[in-house]
Amino acid sequence: MDDASDNGLVRVWDPLIRIGHWVLAVAFATAYLTGGEPQWLHTSAGYAIAVTVALRLLWGLVGPRRARFSDFVTGPGRVFAYLRDLLTGRAERHLGHSPAGGAMTLALLFALAVTALSGMATLAVEEGQGPLAGIVTSASLPIWAEEDEDHDEYGEHGEGGGGEAFEEIHEFAANATLLLILLHLAGVAWASRAHGENLVRAMIDGRKRSAE
Repeated sequence: MDDASDNGLVRVWDPLIRIGHWVLAVAFATAYLTGGEPQWLHTSAGYAIAVTVALRLLWGLVGPRRARFSDFVTGPGRVFAYLRDLLTGRAERHLGHSPAGGAMTLALLFALAVTALSGMATLAVEEGQGPLAGIVTSASLPIWAEEDEDHDEYGEHGEGGGGEAFEEIHEFAANATLLLILLHLAGVAWASRAHGENLVRAMIDGRKRSAE
């Protein structure tokens, strides 16, 4: 049950959700804008993303009601129905994530996970560093990616071979994440206007009004 307050507000988002949300926002912006230079800052931001995503996935299983995936994960039918109603001004207000908000949460977590993991894979193959060093190698590449790699006269990957393919995956995932973030911001602005509440502030103090 959500904790009601005297001023008509109810606590919806717990501290881990709120802090994790802003950590991901700052870490992704840092990693994307640095473009890999300096490497230590880019890498540190990537680790922050990986750890936060892992915690969020765990919290989605064992956290409080509004944090759990079971509270907001729905089928595509409800997502598209909500988006249609949002465009026409008839969308139902949800105290937690709306169906579209839940779908975006899952999409962002997946895109951030792929971005972080492919970045660590690139670091492992090219530099032999990071938590995936010795685990992920050029031999870890799928066949379709290996065909695009340069091979030496013996048919083996050259020095650092495989890193380029992982880097391409990393860049694609990062750009896809940026696109999702822009869509997310647009959706937050539209929903805030449609439902007459500041969803950004709610993700800061954790509270939303309890009823219409």
